Amino acid sequence: MRDITTRIAPPLPTTAEKLKFYGMWVGLALFLLVLPKIFASGGALTTFCLIGISIIFALSYNILLGQTGMLSFGHAVYYGLGGFLAIHAINYFGGHKWPIPLPLVPVIGGATGLFFSALIGWVMTQRSGTAFAMISLGLAELVASSALILRSFFGGEAGVSANRTKMFRVFELSFGPQIQIYYLVAAWTLIAIIAMYALTRTPLGRMCNAVRDNPERVQFVGYDPHVVRYLAFCFAGMFAGIAGSLAAINFEIANSAYLGAVQSGTVLFAAYIGGIGFFIGPIVGAIFVTVLSIGLSDLTSVWQLYFGLFFIGVVMFTPGGLTGLMMMHRPLLRAGMLTRMLPSYLLAGVPTFAFLTGIMLAIETTVHYTAHSNEDPNIRAFGIPFNATSPLTWTAAVLLIVVGFILARITWRRVAHTWDETLTAARAKVHPL
Repeated sequence: MRDITTRIAPPLPTTAEKLKFYGMWVGLALFLLVLPKIFASGGALTTFCLIGISIIFALSYNILLGQTGMLSFGHAVYYGLGGFLAIHAINYFGGHKWPIPLPLVPVIGGATGLFFSALIGWVMTQRSGTAFAMISLGLAELVASSALILRSFFGGEAGVSANRTKMFRVFELSFGPQIQIYYLVAAWTLIAIIAMYALTRTPLGRMCNAVRDNPERVQFVGYDPHVVRYLAFCFAGMFAGIAGSLAAINFEIANSAYLGAVQSGTVLFAAYIGGIGFFIGPIVGAIFVTVLSIGLSDLTSVWQLYFGLFFIGVVMFTPGGLTGLMMMHRPLLRAGMLTRMLPSYLLAGVPTFAFLTGIMLAIETTVHYTAHSNEDPNIRAFGIPFNATSPLTWTAAVLLIVVGFILARITWRRVAHTWDETLTAARAKVHPL
């Protein structure tokens, strides 16, 4: 019996594997410490803060969607409530001179998210799938509309503001400079990432995956899928509250936008674009979505449209997200055969770029022609000037779309053929018969 148990039990990690695992977290902490030394501008620090907040929020959402299989359209409720309670806590503690420092305020946001998710989650998690998604959407709309009605707490359209520098100071840190806020957000981001990763390694995390894949079998082996979904829902709400409180600290204001459908949609985009099948996926998605939204908003007035089109493209062509796309190439990288795909990728990239350029040109000219027909037709989009009413511009857009699409279809078929051959050769090289 002992021999059978020894053969079945997974091998314990070696010392080298343990050092590699803990070294990864130490390396991440060191990276966060030196990052502002490399990018020290105010805009860069603000962007890093937004990325850190988005990472926590996206990972909390992935506890629902990626880990447990619950699609929520109202995850911003716990994000927003955590932010509002954090703002009120800053005003109260600062006004009454309580000896509570600002770095502890996210604990209040997390407790708020946990409280409200525990309060309403038991009923919501009775069902999963479409029913859960619709309930979450209805709850989100209810709370968002209440934010404009209960002005004494939510502050109406203007929201509630606070002054974070009035909080109790530790080591003479006022948290007025953005660099201090960066390190506060970075510390909480690291803590949240470690905590949520540890959660995925627990029996509860494994059971969440089981409920996602086969809830009937989970019930057959003696676990209640409803309880598992409820616990996952509570943890997701807690970490969402932490993210909302950090956002409130960063902006020193909380308003109804924290609770709106746009906020819930953005975190869904970040998690899915990054890849809900991998723990690192929401991290990649949060970084990508934050940087893309900031960059596109400076280049075009209809950046939300491009954002939506990109999301549709990910859903249609790379359902595993950006992380899944990268993980597909791991066998080629291990076999040292990734370079075989580069010529095909470059060949397909040219007509694909032309096709996308034609779509962007058509969008920009159409938007300007319909919304600004009485203004100067000479406009600038993505840093490139062109005439929105010129037949040459419209002709170029049509040609780029049609010719680019046809050539892209042909070249991507070649990519698929090359991929099959290269992947087969890579597997044969790594696992020879």
